[in-house]
Amino acid sequence: MKEQIKKFLNEEQDPKAIEKITSKLNDLLMRNEEIGYIAVQKKPALTVFPDSIVLTNKRIIICQPKNFGLSMDFTDYTWDQIEGTFVKENILGSEFSFSTKTDMAVSIDYIPKIQARKIFTYAKEQLDILKNGAVSNAMAIDEISVEDTDEFEIIEEMETEEVTSFSELMPVTPPPLPIRNADFATPSETPKENGLAGLSQDELFEKLQNYKKLLDNGLILQGEYDNYKKEILSFM
Repeated sequence: MKEQIKKFLNEEQDPKAIEKITSKLNDLLMRNEEIGYIAVQKKPALTVFPDSIVLTNKRIIICQPKNFGLSMDFTDYTWDQIEGTFVKENILGSEFSFSTKTDMAVSIDYIPKIQARKIFTYAKEQLDILKNGAVSNAMAIDEISVEDTDEFEIIEEMETEEVTSFSELMPVTPPPLPIRNADFATPSETPKENGLAGLSQDELFEKLQNYKKLLDNGLILQGEYDNYKKEILSFM
């Protein structure tokens, strides 16, 4: 920890304040949390116990000594809670402030100008990292969603192909062939249309018997049968 805070002692920080803060923060830092910068308040009048602001890679911590320095209040705000940061340079030091997404405004005045610029820059960097990380995660989620969609479509196509192949393997019963028995003519057909002239005597006699069966089964009328019979007999 001592090696880490050496860089904070070159920009008008109070060494005693830095030492006291770092000793307290040693038990407050989370896993993989690192201190990026510590700014210490410097008022015109002598301040034995100044307020400090600590910026880490995970949050902003406001440190306010109480009870003559025997205790200290810590208030922290994670970077995803912070909406924006601001610096206002005055004649005596600067005022560093930030706003949260819940419309809360937090500020510390009398920060030496160089320290205020440092924490302002560090805060902007952390907010940019957070923003870019959120964009990268959103893009990664979109890519995963697209890949999942493509995979789903491929699976659907494979299932369709399998069903099609099964349907090809299923036996298909052919439709019944039409009756092509020339001996059974419909009532609208005439013997001449059936080509009676080219039939032999036996074929003519067989056709006459078929018409008789149609008559007996009620499929043609007596008058129709008589006409067919007369026509067939004319070729016999």
